[in-house]
Amino acid sequence: MESKSLGRAVLYGVIAIFLLAIVSSFIFSLLLKFTSVQESSLQYVMTSISFLSIFIGGFVTGGNGKEKGWMIGGGTGLVYSLIIFLFQYLGYDSLFSMEQVIYHICYILTAMMGSILGVNIVGGTSKA
Repeated sequence: MESKSLGRAVLYGVIAIFLLAIVSSFIFSLLLKFTSVQESSLQYVMTSISFLSIFIGGFVTGGNGKEKGWMIGGGTGLVYSLIIFLFQYLGYDSLFSMEQVIYHICYILTAMMGSILGVNIVGGTSKA
């Protein structure tokens, strides 16, 4: 039962990450379409939004998991990275570049931090 609830927490976190990614992608596409803003000028903003989405997804995971924040946050980041890798490999027939590997390691660490915070703020139960 415990692993089932931790798996469900990871699933909720990954769903939250992809929902935030879809919403932010939609907003950025509208911004690029209807303004004179260039994609290159939004690079750092999009990177920041992606890290924020990963952090929020980790937070959701930690809040739902209620324990072992580092582990379930790492699992959330790993599942997210695996899905992106499979999409890129199966869809575009390319592997991660070294830059992407570094980004995804940072994504996993960010999801871990978010999950640890989520456990301690939302889901923490004291066992005294």
